[in-house]
Amino acid sequence: MTADNTTQRIISRSVRGEEDFWLVRNLLIETWPITPPDFNWDVRRWDGSYFHNEEAGWDARWGKYEDNGIRLWETEDGRLVGAVHPEGAGEAFLQLHPDYRHIEEEMIAWAEEHLSVPTEDGTERLLRIFVYEYDSPRRSLLERRGYEKTSHGGVIRRLRFGNKQIPRPVIAEGYILRTTRPDDDDCRKIADLFNAAFNRDIHTAKEIRTFMASSPSYRNDLDLVAEAPDGTLAALVGMIYDEVNRYGLFEPVCTHPDHQRRGLAGTLMFEGLHRVRALGATEAYVGTGDQVDANRLYESIGFTVVHKGYIWRKVF
Repeated sequence: MTADNTTQRIISRSVRGEEDFWLVRNLLIETWPITPPDFNWDVRRWDGSYFHNEEAGWDARWGKYEDNGIRLWETEDGRLVGAVHPEGAGEAFLQLHPDYRHIEEEMIAWAEEHLSVPTEDGTERLLRIFVYEYDSPRRSLLERRGYEKTSHGGVIRRLRFGNKQIPRPVIAEGYILRTTRPDDDDCRKIADLFNAAFNRDIHTAKEIRTFMASSPSYRNDLDLVAEAPDGTLAALVGMIYDEVNRYGLFEPVCTHPDHQRRGLAGTLMFEGLHRVRALGATEAYVGTGDQVDANRLYESIGFTVVHKGYIWRKVF
């Protein structure tokens, strides 16, 4: 007889290299059909943490943490069942096989020790963890450990294809709908678009080039842009297709501030839905925070909220 999951010895360890990136990625694919949507990260988000950098490797922002801020949990025979890592400063994310939730408190305790950051006055530590409302076990665990739910959160939305009629996209006059090109010119234009659309200055052509060349979830046929009359990029909508679980996911969705209110992002999303459906997808997902305009767009396309969650915060 094999031992019950709760009696198996689970060993935690630090990351060893790129092979662990793939172990976590496989865990995300394996657990998608046996957990609620977005219980664990989708593969596009995980790929971004490694390949959306000027050089492929763990997110440079994680480098300030010991072992890049990543801890893995394995069974005695080497099966990966859990991982903890940051995204932004003072954040922790858990990727966890649902049969091993008994190790969850150990994972959170590790995150509190290794991923928390000083409060503004430097007298205490702070850690944030995002939790969906359906996840009563994790919410109860966080309450017991002294976390409080904040008013900030986000939702995961789903569009099930079934017999749903998806409108044929019609691009605004003067714009061209096309796929991205993995060349220096397009990579520079994409970086410029991201910086303008997300009000940042961190994106570079080299970072975009690395992601296009290396990320396993990047598909040129699903990376769609609206080219403006002057040759710049006015909007970009990227999709992945998980062929194992037969779903598509939008990330990112953005429009340059100078080209808003022309229906560009919606047009690109409709085109993406047609393409991913033709590949065999049965449903599509998009995640969003509290942005009113983005949620209005997704609702108009036909996405409905599957789950809503909030950031939980602990100061200690």
